[in-house]
Amino acid sequence: MGFKEIASSPLLYGLVIVGILMVAAYAAVFLKKAYGRCLALGFDRKTVNGVIKSSLTFSVVPSISIVIGFLTLSAALGVPWPWWRLSVLGAVGYELMAADMATKGMGYESLAAMAQANDPKVFGAVMFVMTIGIIGGLLFVLVPFGKKLTTGMMKARKSTSTWGVVFSSCFMLTMVAVFLPLMVTGDPVQVAVLATSAVVTVLLGLLIKVTKWAWLNDFVLAITLIVSMVSAVGWNALLH
Repeated sequence: MGFKEIASSPLLYGLVIVGILMVAAYAAVFLKKAYGRCLALGFDRKTVNGVIKSSLTFSVVPSISIVIGFLTLSAALGVPWPWWRLSVLGAVGYELMAADMATKGMGYESLAAMAQANDPKVFGAVMFVMTIGIIGGLLFVLVPFGKKLTTGMMKARKSTSTWGVVFSSCFMLTMVAVFLPLMVTGDPVQVAVLATSAVVTVLLGLLIKVTKWAWLNDFVLAITLIVSMVSAVGWNALLH
């Protein structure tokens, strides 16, 4: 059985569907408990329903970038595995980077080259990296320090101090410091696409600042991803 057969196998589809249904069940249980708690605290049912509807509406826009990442991964890894990763604990940036690093570590130039080789061993390595690799953050950071970090951030945001903003900014800068060297040391096309995404992000930020279009904040990641992927085609033709 080759890579493509495993990536789109009925067994993998079945396991993914069962896992997603379990997560959805947990979400439904907590939604029911939260809904009942709101009513017990005296909130009007109409108000609570309005909050739920608005939350559903505003969650659609940020998910556009996730759908784009899913389409990118599914072209090389099939449908079920990217569906699972981006539906549960995955993030677009991490999943793409982890899959790419695992692929290159196995000696392939890209995810597309790996898919074309149809090597089942590589797919197993990619699955391992995309799942087991992220558990370290849960075991060594979230489990022992998660509660303290969350309560500390909440207190910092409620106080008049600016430490909450500083902590959030430090976190984002740390993420950039981790991802950036991997991208800058890549091939010229990768660096050019990175520069393109940075320029697009800055331009969108300036547009939001000048026009006061706060609603555009929800589309920045999606627009940047689309423009960057389109630019990758042009940069690849120009630099290769």
